[in-house]
Amino acid sequence: MLRRGFKAEANAIALEVRSDLGLEPYSPLNPFALAEYLAIPVWSLGSMQQEIGQAIHHFTHAEPEAFSAITVFHGPQRTIVHNDAHGITRQRSNVAHELAHCLLGHSPMEALDSYGCRTLNPTIEEEAAWLSGTLLVTREAAVSIVRRRLQNIQAAELYGVSLKMMTYRINVTGARKPTRRL
Repeated sequence: MLRRGFKAEANAIALEVRSDLGLEPYSPLNPFALAEYLAIPVWSLGSMQQEIGQAIHHFTHAEPEAFSAITVFHGPQRTIVHNDAHGITRQRSNVAHELAHCLLGHSPMEALDSYGCRTLNPTIEEEAAWLSGTLLVTREAAVSIVRRRLQNIQAAELYGVSLKMMTYRINVTGARKPTRRL
């Protein structure tokens, strides 16, 4: 469960990021451009074929759902590695999720426990999931979409997100509520 006030904090972070990039609060955000602005290199699995070829094949063909993205730390430097076998909207969401960890100052964790199982901190992951959605579609963007009477599918295309993500963001932001008062 997210801590009290986190959703408002996440929206403020997303608005600040947009301002830093010269974007309006309701403008679409390209997570790859944000990574570049933050000086965080983003590598796709496909670009790493020579370094780790067999693993690439496994994660892009045999079991593509097994790996989405990860942030790799080298001292203070972060690098995001993402699965380019996923559709572009999923890739954008994956990269936004990793950027959310960065913007929230989440510390690196061991990827695997002593049994070889993935380690996750549910609180940190929930924060990153919420902020990544907010980075992609702010509350202001959701309200603008509703006010302009865009269909969710049109808005999803415009913002480079899946229809499921767009519908979710419009619903959880309460974007439809302000239009009822008009």
